Amino acid sequence: MIEQINNLLEEVKGLTAANAEELEALRLKYLSKKGIINALMAQFREVPAEQKREVGVRLNELKNAIQEQFNALKDTLSNKDEELCDIDLTRTSYPTRLGTRHPLSIVKNEIVDIFSRLGFSIADGVEVEDDWHVFSSMNFAEDHPARDMQDTFFIESHPDIILRTHTSSVQSRVMETSKPPIRIIAPGRVYRNEAISYRAHCFFHQLEGLYIDKNVSFTDLKQVLLLFAQEMFGTNTKIRLRPSYFPFTEPSAEMDISCNICGGKGCPFCKGTGWVEILGCGMVDPNVLELCGIDSKEYSGYAFGMGIERITNLKYQVKDLRLFSENDVRFLKLFENAN
Repeated sequence: MIEQINNLLEEVKGLTAANAEELEALRLKYLSKKGIINALMAQFREVPAEQKREVGVRLNELKNAIQEQFNALKDTLSNKDEELCDIDLTRTSYPTRLGTRHPLSIVKNEIVDIFSRLGFSIADGVEVEDDWHVFSSMNFAEDHPARDMQDTFFIESHPDIILRTHTSSVQSRVMETSKPPIRIIAPGRVYRNEAISYRAHCFFHQLEGLYIDKNVSFTDLKQVLLLFAQEMFGTNTKIRLRPSYFPFTEPSAEMDISCNICGGKGCPFCKGTGWVEILGCGMVDPNVLELCGIDSKEYSGYAFGMGIERITNLKYQVKDLRLFSENDVRFLKLFENAN
């Protein structure tokens, strides 16, 4: 038996395996229940007592040698597989140019991050909406100019179905289905039937905010917008609120920030005033609350809305709105370091 074990030891030194199937065959031959090692263990019981010590030692040497050789072959095959995985056979031989985030996405994500840190959650809604959620629930009169075909895209076969003109429709749906307190922002694409030029487009992007709770005041609105402006444009940014009109808020205001280009001193961008308008805002009109099923005597709230293209223009001085939707690689490359 000693001679048989010695022969197997020499045999083990030359074992090879080119693939997983050959490695498995070696395991079955030597280490399985019906393999050579188990067969030798069975024969070991019949070895004379005076030879058991020597045979046992040699048998353990053989078992260890086979196991070590098997593990070494297994590691070799694994390393080969890893090397093959690192090779992408579909990869082009030409250098691949990496893309970048779109400037509107960069700015939108920054705005969302600021308001998320202020406790606002994100709400989403459909772009093809009904008249009620876009206009009627937002306190728009039947003869309001925004309902005119010149401003709104209507679905021809369904006159009450339109492409939303603002993301306020998301606010109305949230108010209908949620109980106060409500604190949400609604970013999204909106559509208006306008001629396309360097300063206007038939689609653009908005982000609107809504906060409804007990005892919400205009002071709360002003403080939130001041924090947003300073986070977005710098801690030295100042704001001012000018009286305005929106059907869904009362009182209403438009908010300006001190020009981030000239620091409020006056320049061509701010037309020498030192101020640039960035958003509209106001306290939610009680009629809107009631139309959406919220008791206006118990709850109050504020809302605000801004154009993401407008904020992007302020940050990056993009003078032509058409550049945002033309997918010109030369334009997009300008924002490689803005991610």
